[in-house]
Amino acid sequence: MAPLVDTLGAQFRKRWLRLVHSTLEKAGPAFIKWGQWVATRPDLFPRDLCVELAELQSKAPAHSFFYTKKTIERAFGRNLTDIFDEFEEEPIASGSVAQVHRAILKYRYPGEKIKPIEVAVKVRHPGVGDSIRRDFIIMNCVAKLSRFIPNLNWLRLDESLQQFAVFMMSQVDLAREAAHLSRFIYNFRSWKDVSFPKPLYPLVHPAVLVETFEAGKSVLYYVDELKGHEWIKNDLAHIGTHALLKMLLVDNFVHADMHPGNILVRVANSTSPHNQPFRSRPHVIFLDVGMTAELSKRDRLILLDFFKAVALRDGRAAAECTLKLSKKQCCPDPRAFIEDVDRAFNYWNSAEGENIHPAECIQQLLEQVRRHRVNIDGNVTTVIVTTLVLEGWQRKLDPEYDVMNALQRMLFKVDWVESLFYTIEGVMAP
Repeated sequence: MAPLVDTLGAQFRKRWLRLVHSTLEKAGPAFIKWGQWVATRPDLFPRDLCVELAELQSKAPAHSFFYTKKTIERAFGRNLTDIFDEFEEEPIASGSVAQVHRAILKYRYPGEKIKPIEVAVKVRHPGVGDSIRRDFIIMNCVAKLSRFIPNLNWLRLDESLQQFAVFMMSQVDLAREAAHLSRFIYNFRSWKDVSFPKPLYPLVHPAVLVETFEAGKSVLYYVDELKGHEWIKNDLAHIGTHALLKMLLVDNFVHADMHPGNILVRVANSTSPHNQPFRSRPHVIFLDVGMTAELSKRDRLILLDFFKAVALRDGRAAAECTLKLSKKQCCPDPRAFIEDVDRAFNYWNSAEGENIHPAECIQQLLEQVRRHRVNIDGNVTTVIVTTLVLEGWQRKLDPEYDVMNALQRMLFKVDWVESLFYTIEGVMAP
């Protein structure tokens, strides 16, 4: 139906967007995840489609406790009661790939009893691997057919599908998620205000992951519901921004699924700080780290140049950096792209456009990327979109605290990038 959408009016387009949403939701785990991934690629897909699919919820039905028990016992070669003191049969959450149970752990190693620990046990759904392989066969056929359609050829859907396959398989393999958790824990070992669930080896398997249970409220509560307590919101904006900048600028290992549903907050005492000589800062916990992004040194330097150009509102430099963000650039008219971006940035630099936020400049630049068929490699887009997602809810928490301004300050803090990587940890650590 897509070729007809722009010719049949706005109402038809709205119905089409809802139909795409519901079709993907019914089609299976790989299609649900693909829809969520599409929402992070405004450089490839129309913005209204990205917004619609960003709401795609992978609320898969839970599988039976019998299957959960069998999977855990097969994975670890032990009876469920030989591992856990208590195990809640009803899952506390169920996604398209796995569901999560709350339990009390008593034996990490056979025969070695420990002090009881509250844990989250993530168990992969039955048949997910086979279902995803089948879905990829279908997607591959569509991607190969797209090569013969001139209007779709520039998207390089086959290459995009390969990028998505890596993302999808990292979500399915729970042992890989445990490795990501360990790496994040190490990277943030000196931070008191940021943490991640701890995988409890040896209870880690591609189909089962046992990790510490992390209590807390979704950051959305503080973004949308909490009234007053501005000091909490200000601290959260500061902590979240600096955590992302550390991932991007210091570690080159970015949590690429950093939507508010994957961020919990604990506050020891939420009363007004004026009643206490020393108030405790909120504590941020990042969940679900299956999807991560790492950049090559070349892409990293170009992306930092890109952010610098946006911070300086230099449209020509921003466009030239964007064209370098793919090793196989297929833009049919790079000069026209540069001129259009430069024209837009000149408006943003004028008196009429001075109130436009840098993050909005990036979003509109991505619209130009799509219109001019500019290619950007998937990992780079993931980092850009993650920055924009974080910036969106940070601005709601504290309108005065600006992710893009913080990034600008960090980029100009020291004399260029090589020394930046060595000094920024000291500049940003809470």
